[in-house]
Amino acid sequence: MIAKSGSNQESNPMFQGVYTAIITPFKNDKIDYDSYFKLLEKQIKAGVSGVVPCGTTGESPTLSHSEHAELIRETVKAVQGKIQVVAGTGSNSTKEAIELTEAACKDGVDGILSVNPYYNKPTQEGLFQHFKSIAEHSTVPVMLYNIPGRTSVNLLPETVLRLSEVKQIRSMKEATGDLGQMGKLISLVGNKMTVLSGDDNLTLPLLAIGGVGVVSVISNLFPKALVQLVESFQQGKISEAKKIHYDFIEVFALAFMETNPIPIKAAMCWFGHCGPEIRLPLTPLSQNETSSKFKKVLEGLKEKGYE
Repeated sequence: MIAKSGSNQESNPMFQGVYTAIITPFKNDKIDYDSYFKLLEKQIKAGVSGVVPCGTTGESPTLSHSEHAELIRETVKAVQGKIQVVAGTGSNSTKEAIELTEAACKDGVDGILSVNPYYNKPTQEGLFQHFKSIAEHSTVPVMLYNIPGRTSVNLLPETVLRLSEVKQIRSMKEATGDLGQMGKLISLVGNKMTVLSGDDNLTLPLLAIGGVGVVSVISNLFPKALVQLVESFQQGKISEAKKIHYDFIEVFALAFMETNPIPIKAAMCWFGHCGPEIRLPLTPLSQNETSSKFKKVLEGLKEKGYE
């Protein structure tokens, strides 16, 4: 949920819970809105806090500008305010990121997800100025997205501390995989902005050190289970949260056997949620022993009653 400006992470978080980094289904090289709207309904019924269209998992780099804008508009219309829409509007061009952000704000999104600029490898000062400029052009809260494995730059906790003074910057999706850095980040900015995991396998560990949720890939297929994991922890039902975490630990790993979103797109196809199409330069999941194991483990979770 989003809280009023000035709230802190512990009492009334700006963003918390499960945000699904939703896939973009394709059919004949066009966005398959029939499948997409059904996916959104699945997320709403599961009780997620929100969805993140046009992110990494949504194959944003291969969406045209018109597709990107249309997908955000259609998402906002479809959810009808039942859950939040936090739109991916990142770019390695600050000017383009501002344009995407302004357009998304006009279309009624609840928040913006802004990723580190990729390829051009800015300094920490460059990162600060980039995100500050975007936030100053946003009319909704901004969630920063730190994923150095894809962008080749690491948004350091000290830089985030500076950014936390910018009015609209309220949250951070942390996908460094470094719990030490995450802990330092929360210790510095935890009273000003929320921190969510960008890796499903680190959701529970991050909750334990002060995180408040996850931007999840696995919740495309198992939204209710991820909501139960986070809510169980928040309600003090630690054993229940741990059980879900351990039941899913193998899936959390296998979902990244190949570049995201290749495995989750295949999984969603296996269970009838979309077709197999994925856009180049990504290619369909390799058919081998590991992918067969992935499917078998997913089927096992379904048999256990996970949704």
